[in-house]
Amino acid sequence: MIKLFTGLIKNNNSNSYNRFFSTINNNNNNNKEILEQLFKNFKEMSKDMEKNTTSSVEKYTNRLINEKSPYLLQHAHQPVEWFAWGEDAFKKAREQNKLIFLSIGYSTCHWCHVMAHESFDSPEIAKVMNDLFVNIKVDREERPDIDKIYMTYVTEITGSGGWPLSVWLTPQLEPITGGTYYAPTAKYGRPGFPVICEKINEAWKTDKNMVLDRANSFSEFLKEEKPKGNHENALSQASIDKCLQKIIAQFDEEQGGFSGAPKFPRTSIYNFLHYVSANHNVDTLKKLHFTLEKMANGGIYDHLGGGFHRYSVTADWKVPHFEKMLYDQGQIANVYLDAFQQSGNKLFESVARGILEYVQRDLTHKDLGGFYSAEDADSLNTETNEKSEGAFYIWGYDELVNLLSNDELELFIFIYGQTRTGNVDPSDDPHNEFTGKNIVMRFESLQDAEKKFKKPQKELEATLKSAERKLFEHRSKNRARPHLDDKIITAWNGLMISAFAKAYVVFGMKDQSYLDSAERALAFIKKNLYDPITKTLIRNYREGPSNIHAFADDYAFLIQALLDLYESTFKLEYLQWAIELQNTLDSLFWDETNGGYFSTDGLDQSLISRMKEDHDGAEPSAQSVTVCNLVRLYNITKLKKYEDNAKKTLESNSLYLEKVPIIFPQMVVGLSMYLNNFNTFILVGNDLNSTKELLNIIHSRYLPNKAILVHAENDQNTIDYFKTATENQTVQFSKQLYNQPTLYLCNSTGCLPPIYNPNQISDKIKTL
Repeated sequence: MIKLFTGLIKNNNSNSYNRFFSTINNNNNNNKEILEQLFKNFKEMSKDMEKNTTSSVEKYTNRLINEKSPYLLQHAHQPVEWFAWGEDAFKKAREQNKLIFLSIGYSTCHWCHVMAHESFDSPEIAKVMNDLFVNIKVDREERPDIDKIYMTYVTEITGSGGWPLSVWLTPQLEPITGGTYYAPTAKYGRPGFPVICEKINEAWKTDKNMVLDRANSFSEFLKEEKPKGNHENALSQASIDKCLQKIIAQFDEEQGGFSGAPKFPRTSIYNFLHYVSANHNVDTLKKLHFTLEKMANGGIYDHLGGGFHRYSVTADWKVPHFEKMLYDQGQIANVYLDAFQQSGNKLFESVARGILEYVQRDLTHKDLGGFYSAEDADSLNTETNEKSEGAFYIWGYDELVNLLSNDELELFIFIYGQTRTGNVDPSDDPHNEFTGKNIVMRFESLQDAEKKFKKPQKELEATLKSAERKLFEHRSKNRARPHLDDKIITAWNGLMISAFAKAYVVFGMKDQSYLDSAERALAFIKKNLYDPITKTLIRNYREGPSNIHAFADDYAFLIQALLDLYESTFKLEYLQWAIELQNTLDSLFWDETNGGYFSTDGLDQSLISRMKEDHDGAEPSAQSVTVCNLVRLYNITKLKKYEDNAKKTLESNSLYLEKVPIIFPQMVVGLSMYLNNFNTFILVGNDLNSTKELLNIIHSRYLPNKAILVHAENDQNTIDYFKTATENQTVQFSKQLYNQPTLYLCNSTGCLPPIYNPNQISDKIKTL
């Protein structure tokens, strides 16, 4: 992946007003009231000037102005006559016998911004597009189904993919050619974008049969029945072992991680490695935790504000692409929570808390509780008055001198490797965005500082925290924040809810704010993105719910979140809703012919194919998460249908599991859960509070193959539910011994005698 170059989109100066006003407030002189009045008058004049400027810039307005997607709205004032995906565009293409130009991206995509500025903002290029094609814009985060189809096509014909995704379609929506970013003029050995447009249109006009043949060939490819693997070989320990061998072979011994540059946090791989290392695989655990330490110390982690950037441009995790995505925060927080459970390493605890606090502070709708989608990599660079990569996060040495005390400065530059000339190697900065600037990345430890400065570590830690706090507050108050994509996506909220629910129990059920964040987000989804009559979900919300049906990942990730919340609170309603949504997922997405789950519900007739996710990528596939959910549901309810569907889903993906399990590490976790012994902990007490001590013992260790059920001895509602709606009979018969909270531990072979002594429970858990 190519590192994105400097943003070219101009930003207005409205943020400077607030900086100027802040300066006045801090100016302790007798003329403050006069200055404030002058500023007020100046600001009103500036607003008028800004309106005039805006009206001249936004002289074009197209149909996208009526959309809610932040990405589509970014293109609403371009001279291109954009359509959103829908029948209006399709009808025009059919009636005028025009090809469709389909552009797919998302609001925080850097190359999308570049192509938008270079080509779609150009009246000359827009005229070519408008004359030749019907032009459609799609937000891939709203419509991953459309993106999946046409990304598959581009990957097939070019060998790679990415965004912006640029595809030309027939009026019947079949692709004929495509790629990703196209420059406006000849570059990279190929013609400029308008020339390519003209050549494609010429082929359509002069050799339509050839073009249609190309389109038909892809449609036939999509219809081909995919080969199946050997079920017996695939659904075995051999697939798990093969996946582990392939991953370990890619391990970077020097820098951690399991690839070269660019390095992405590969959370599905980390989940798999945590899972297999639970069986005392010490070497695997060392490699994984070494990777997590490298990530935590690198520039990919925001040391001042928490949260992870999208990926590292360099193999050493130091120079990030500064975009922050919600789906990364949820998944990476879960990984660090698992690592903390396994190791007790305070660094892992600190990073997990940093992620969660970042999401609570910057990615949470303050009134409604849902979680926003992303923050851009670019923000206003006050030195150039243009947007550039990482401007919000990087520091000039003189800024540090002006903001920090001598002790703070000396320690901060030592720990974080800050220099007068900047700390980014020019070879890692091809577009000179970081020249003379410093990325905050940890070079030294507090132990190293203790040796250098001859001061107690606690004193140094307090000094460092003071410096970090000052810099964080300065950038928060005085710098323009990156663009926020404030869509609330059901699937991504599910991932984040899981992280907050897990944090609540991993940290001893003491931090109520984590549980509150999880439950508020869930309540938001139930109120705004769920139809209790049809028992279906909506994909996303922005200024109201969208009209887009939820996809399989929305269901899978939310079911996972509900199971995690149930095991954090033991509120029966969460388990009941998880089961209800699983029934909907089975009803709308299940492949009756081959098993497994489609990504879509099949109701949108505009899609030329109904596809399944065939790998775990930046997000785990819905199929992988669903296998894990089904195994958990089976062990909670003992309803055979869940186990059967888990097996059928694994069998439908047996070719991948047998031949290339490394592309499906999260599904291999599901396979291992299905194959191996699964522990069900049933706790009974006078009330839920009385079981907390025993729960904390269970949560003190990383035990992935488990389900936990807790109920009060006199909770007839829960007992009746398990008696009538499930086949798990242990709950109704579980009683306290000697009026003490009591544990019943069951697995596939039966249940052990009940235990009520905390020490005995702790000893037993160590043997699992």
